[in-house]
Amino acid sequence: MNQKVLIIDDEKPTLAMFELFLEAYGFEVLTAENGEEGIQVFETEKPAIVFTDIKMPGMDGFEVLKRIKAISPDAVVIVITGHGDKELADKALDLKATDFIHKPVQKAALDAALEKADKVLKESPRENGSGG
Repeated sequence: MNQKVLIIDDEKPTLAMFELFLEAYGFEVLTAENGEEGIQVFETEKPAIVFTDIKMPGMDGFEVLKRIKAISPDAVVIVITGHGDKELADKALDLKATDFIHKPVQKAALDAALEKADKVLKESPRENGSGG
């Protein structure tokens, strides 16, 4: 079974790079170019993991994070921040983000975030046995 991963980012190169890495890992990759679209995709597809950029026009990553957590408190949300945005990363963690990674995304950082996400999903109390 392919795990679904949603990437929400307004920058096409970032989306493309995530798609490349994650598809190589065998994930089913869903993308959205803004927060509103990301929430819609999340509600429809129920991906296991969501990567969201913090700085986006319209609905920012914090709002996306809050809404996704409101829909599904167990959702694994990893925020993407620019380098040096330590306060943003901390704020995201306060809002129950699972982890954060910096742009430009390094493969090692992505691996570490996915490992953490996998751990959280395994420990998650919800047994997702339903076919949806």
